[in-house]
Amino acid sequence: MRIILFSSQPYDHDSFTAATLPVGAELEFQHSHLTLATAPLAQGCAVVCAFINDDLSASVLQRLAAGGTRLIALRSAGYNHVDLSAAQQLGISVVRVPAYSPFAIAEHAVALILALNRRIHRAFNRTREGDFSLHGLIGFDLHGKTVGIVGTGQIGAAFARIMAGFGCQLLAHDPHPDPQLQALGVRYLPLAELLAHAQIVSLHCPLTSDTRHLINRQSLACMQPGAMLINTGRGALVDTPALIDALKSAQLGYLGLDVYEEEAALFFEDQSDQPLQDDVLARLLTFPNVIVTAHQAFLTREALAAIASITMENIACWAAGQPQNLVTA
Repeated sequence: MRIILFSSQPYDHDSFTAATLPVGAELEFQHSHLTLATAPLAQGCAVVCAFINDDLSASVLQRLAAGGTRLIALRSAGYNHVDLSAAQQLGISVVRVPAYSPFAIAEHAVALILALNRRIHRAFNRTREGDFSLHGLIGFDLHGKTVGIVGTGQIGAAFARIMAGFGCQLLAHDPHPDPQLQALGVRYLPLAELLAHAQIVSLHCPLTSDTRHLINRQSLACMQPGAMLINTGRGALVDTPALIDALKSAQLGYLGLDVYEEEAALFFEDQSDQPLQDDVLARLLTFPNVIVTAHQAFLTREALAAIASITMENIACWAAGQPQNLVTA
């Protein structure tokens, strides 16, 4: 059984070669993103292992199916980039990694909060240039601040527990309240009410038709002036042009992004030797109160090992006729 990993990076090679492969499996690494043009590289591969920026539209799935692919093994939790109806019609199963390290992503969200609040990125650049002044670096105590958590699955719950340790007041919005978080003191509210009361809002919900552009001009107007917004979920949870207007008016005081709606053509590659072609992202990067990281929240040794291990288990179970972590339309 041949398995090909598209969008493979050196860390993928290290983690997947260290994982236990299904019996008789052969692993191939392909740096290129999966597109209609690169799909022929999977000819003869029963399993395609894809990442979040790979194209798994109907046309690509048709080409993969014609080449013998019968399983899409996502090495991610999200699956909004997969045409599930087309996969079902073509007889291609889709599996995912529903959880690998919620702590990795939750801790990165906290890192963005701390860096933005204490202006760590600005202070770092200053001291490297011999500027040891403190003007413009005033932050605030996290203790006692109200933090809104949108989505309280495993990642949101891990984030809530970290922020509780800082002594924050915790609000949450989720259609399925977590009793354990409620016992911790988390109060569940409608989204508009959460936005109105929270000084920091962190997004941890999946991207669906209901959550696309959940944060838009109207919802930003509901937030407290000068509030902080953190997104380590999916880029399309926010309307990016609306963020720029809110930053310009100071309605939004701080912004931390690890994801970006148009990241597919940019993230995970070195683009430093060419002009940035995305005008919206370029504008975001001009704000001193904005930090953008390139979808690295998942990037810990523990998370990478878990992703590789669970992906291989998913493939082995599928090959044995007992699939796990299936995604259906």
